[in-house]
Amino acid sequence: MKAEVLKKRLDKNRPMTTITIRIPEDVIEDLKRVAPLLGFFGYQPLVRAYIGQGLRADIERLEGDAVSTLIASLKRHGVSDEIIREALSEVTERRSNS
Repeated sequence: MKAEVLKKRLDKNRPMTTITIRIPEDVIEDLKRVAPLLGFFGYQPLVRAYIGQGLRADIERLEGDAVSTLIASLKRHGVSDEIIREALSEVTERRSNS
């Protein structure tokens, strides 16, 4: 995945769309119970996080992108999204100025 695409994906204010998905009631209850324990304000952000994690893992596996692997590793080591965004901005700016 290109650095510019990753930078856009890290933007917390990117456009969202509404979908409808059927999920068993007991799963929703479990999500509601677990979400605050994991620091989420509701079950929907937790579902988005789960989907995003799975999607990033599949994209990494399918595309074998070193940048995605690096970002995932940085996140596992506690590097914040903001620092990763700043680093990606620096790399993007350097490429634009070259």
